[in-house]
Amino acid sequence: MTTLDTGAKRAILAACDELRDATLDTLFRLVRCPSTLGNEASALDEMARQYEALGLRPRRIPTLVTDDPIFSPPLIPYAGRDNVVALHAPREQRGRSLVLQGHVDVVPEGAADMWASPPYAPEIRAGRFYGRGAGDMKGGIAAYLMAFAALRRAGLQPAAPVQMHAVIEEECTGNGAAASMLALPKCDAVIIPEPGPGVEAIYTAEVGVVWAWITVSGRPAHVRDMQAGVNAIEAAGIIAAAFKEYEAERNRAENVHAAFHGVNHPVNINLGTIEGGEWNSSVATRCRIGLRVGVMLGYSAAQTRADIERIVERMRTNPALRGATVDLAFRGFMAEPCIFDQSAEIAQLSRRAWAEATGGALRDYPATGLTDGRHFVLHQNTPVAVFGPDAVDIHGIDENVGVGSIHGCTRAIALAMAEWCGVEPATGRGAPQPQARRGA
Repeated sequence: MTTLDTGAKRAILAACDELRDATLDTLFRLVRCPSTLGNEASALDEMARQYEALGLRPRRIPTLVTDDPIFSPPLIPYAGRDNVVALHAPREQRGRSLVLQGHVDVVPEGAADMWASPPYAPEIRAGRFYGRGAGDMKGGIAAYLMAFAALRRAGLQPAAPVQMHAVIEEECTGNGAAASMLALPKCDAVIIPEPGPGVEAIYTAEVGVVWAWITVSGRPAHVRDMQAGVNAIEAAGIIAAAFKEYEAERNRAENVHAAFHGVNHPVNINLGTIEGGEWNSSVATRCRIGLRVGVMLGYSAAQTRADIERIVERMRTNPALRGATVDLAFRGFMAEPCIFDQSAEIAQLSRRAWAEATGGALRDYPATGLTDGRHFVLHQNTPVAVFGPDAVDIHGIDENVGVGSIHGCTRAIALAMAEWCGVEPATGRGAPQPQARRGA
């Protein structure tokens, strides 16, 4: 790892500051892309344009799912949804290689009428950037793009290979990240600028997640004879309640890994979707519920799947469900929990770079959600630093992230990249200039 001289640090940080407007313009362009599941094309195209603006050649990587357990069961086909990456090659490799990775997919906006401003018409208000995906995690992507641009603006470039990944499906499978990682050479470290939970944070651990889909088929009847029927919606509610009992079990102290000590209720089971019924005056024929089941460190996705199967099998014989049929399917996350080694050099460097760039400190964050970082740790044994800005209400209404926090992230990534990779005089094009006016 190279030690940067004071002059180079000053030049890099000054370049980051000069690119504040370009960073926000990049984020505006990305958040305007409504890149929900299956609709990521506009954001992927924008990322290709961003890589080209850095003087790099974008490359499309298809998501080819195999039987390798790194992949989760897909939700929809992958045609036309290729991940986009770009590779920087130094003139003479003297430092360590690095991956800068981020996901362009976002979760649905929910009730758009509840937003203070439209979710895909981003705005800056009182120093915070609002819009779906602004925090999770397009703000972090804008930061890593401008961190690379800042080195170029300072007349430098990494003296080691740098891979930039823009991937799909972090929010439901992680398959885009897995496919991109497997398609490219292994690097020495990874930085993923995922947001902190309302604070600037570095992830120390994360739970795993399993998605399960339970379909209950009842017996329809006219409401006047409802006792003769079997209401699938009511039956599905009984099954969902059984999973709340399981949630309580998995959160018992003896089942919680030491990495999560002090975290209130680290294993969460969420009833995320429900579809069912056909008429208010008819006993519902069919109901499907979608569950997100957390997996604690020390436990596995396979064990959790077996637990889900056991609970569903038990519910099939529940007298309250007599006459109903219950089907179970697994699509979406089948993801393992993960620890991010904080003694790894990339984690220690990221903490130091953040302190030097911002004057603040990254808080430790054992996450009750998950990131794509697990793939690099569990499959490649590659050290990963997952840290990012202070996002609020991700997956909720009026998602937002601090403008100053994004710029702090840019400065920290730029310093970390320069020290990890080393630097050499830049070749090729310089940093991009703002191309779109921001909102007020």
